Amino acid sequence: MAKQTMRIILSLIVITTTAQLSLQSVNAQIEKRPHIKIRGVYGGVPTQLLEQNKTLPELGINAIFMGSGGLTQERVALLKKQGAKVFAEFNTLHVANYLKEHPDAAPIGVDGKVCPAPQGWQGICPTHPGYRNYRMDEFRRVLKEFEIDGIWLDYHHSHASWERAVPDMPDTCFCERCLKQFQRETKTNLPDAPASELSKQLLGKQKETWVQWRCDVFTDWVREFRSIIDEMRPQALLGTFHCPWTDTDFNGALKNKLAIDLKAQAKYVYIFSIMPYHARFNHPHDPAWISRQTSWLGKHLGIKGNPGEQHKIWPIVQLSDWGESVPVEQVNSVLDHGTRLPATGVMVFRWGSLHPQTEKVDAMIKSYQSLKP
Repeated sequence: MAKQTMRIILSLIVITTTAQLSLQSVNAQIEKRPHIKIRGVYGGVPTQLLEQNKTLPELGINAIFMGSGGLTQERVALLKKQGAKVFAEFNTLHVANYLKEHPDAAPIGVDGKVCPAPQGWQGICPTHPGYRNYRMDEFRRVLKEFEIDGIWLDYHHSHASWERAVPDMPDTCFCERCLKQFQRETKTNLPDAPASELSKQLLGKQKETWVQWRCDVFTDWVREFRSIIDEMRPQALLGTFHCPWTDTDFNGALKNKLAIDLKAQAKYVYIFSIMPYHARFNHPHDPAWISRQTSWLGKHLGIKGNPGEQHKIWPIVQLSDWGESVPVEQVNSVLDHGTRLPATGVMVFRWGSLHPQTEKVDAMIKSYQSLKP
């Protein structure tokens, strides 16, 4: 009986100690991290803070990321006056309204028919020349009109809904245009058969060639974006918001399904903003997942976070609620893991839904202030 009582007491001590250590790690402020050059907010201008006569520098914030459609000369000037860098987010392959007048740009599925939007996320066929010209023209306009410090590609992947715990990623696009371009560029001869038959062949014995070709199509978009930025605003950075999976997650879906070849894109993109939304992606109690994914990305691309490196990793981490909630007690831990090397910058997702949660905003500010050199 005495031994059993002692075991219970020891177990309670261990549990209590573990809980205390966990609480301490959550509440402890992050130490100064001079390697973190960017402390950003994604999702618009934090006017709610500025209206309180607070300045971004005193809050530890030095960068704002916003959709290119939300840019105005007044907003850019306001942020520049605050000493903040301004980065635009640019939608590449998710402008669904384009299909209203150009239905031939809809991705075709394995059955040879228009593929329904997975979970409401409508993609566009990446080989549609009119759509590509449309996005490149808009890219030029944004760079010409606004004194931005950089522009980030977003939704640069195939027709899919992956920003969820269980992704929905149909195989596309098997339109006549894609099939002809595939044959021409890979020197592959396909039989004269309907798309429903050819898709089986392309996802079967010719899958490796098909997957690489799809990745190359998306990478070529990035090449053209780079050429435009070099021509119009060469001092601006080109970044990308991208899926946080490793190359083996979901059976290699990063390339096999989403057509994202990070190593190939690294020839043109210098800032990789991995999107490890821990709560959204079924890790609500594990903020350490953020640094595990960032660490993998660094190893995959050979990025260490050293001064002078051309390529950099600036994660975008989840503080606002989206599906799963992020408790205020996690804010410090999320930013702790988001600012560990090889990361040299970080931003929080997303201001529009975050700013009403003032306790989390205050916790974010304290974390940013504490890690600021």
